[in-house]
This record gives sequence, structure tokens and C-alpha cells, in this order.
Amino acid sequence: MPPSRLLAALTGITLLGVALTACQDQASGQIVARNGFRIVQTLSNPPIHRCHRFPEGVTHVNNQTQSSLLLYTTPDCTVPPGGQSSYLDIGASDRVVRATGLWHSFSFAPG
Repeated sequence: MPPSRLLAALTGITLLGVALTACQDQASGQIVARNGFRIVQTLSNPPIHRCHRFPEGVTHVNNQTQSSLLLYTTPDCTVPPGGQSSYLDIGASDRVVRATGLWHSFSFAPG
């Protein structure tokens, strides 16, 4: 009997940890932004409910968080007329396309 109680307790603790993580206001992980080969900014566990501005335009973004990102060419996380945002999935990295211009901000994708 003791091993099954131990297993039940560990399972309960794990489920509690998952539930608490889902309610956090921060993305767990790191985002690294570069311009060419030079690192412009590294963010660890950034808040998920706001727009984040890069200190300068970036050409590469590496998303090592547990949340997907939206990248913008504007400094205020808006899409310019005729433009679009770029979606960057969990654990992915992306390079800016010359036609779109540098990225200046990002937000976390809903959901």
C-alpha cells in the first residue's frame, strides 16, 4: 500500500504544478533577439500580457519559451497598413525577410 500512496501523492503534486504553471503571468523560458550575429536582447521569463519592444531592430529571434510569439515591424505591436505580423512557434527561431524590414516588437500569441 505505501508505494501506491506515494505514487498518488507525486501525481497530485505534479498536477498542482501544471495547474499553477498554466495560470502564470510570465512565459517560462528565454527569448534571444539578434541583429546579424550580435545579440541585441535576451529576455528570461517575460510577462505575457503586454507588448515588448526590442531596443533596436532585430533580424533573428529565437523563442525558447513555452508560448508562441507574434513579431512586428512596428515598435508598438501593431500591424501597419498592408503589413502583417509573423508567427513564431514554441522552440522555434526565425529570420526577418528583407522585404518586411526589421522586427521592433513582439507579443505572445493568444491561446
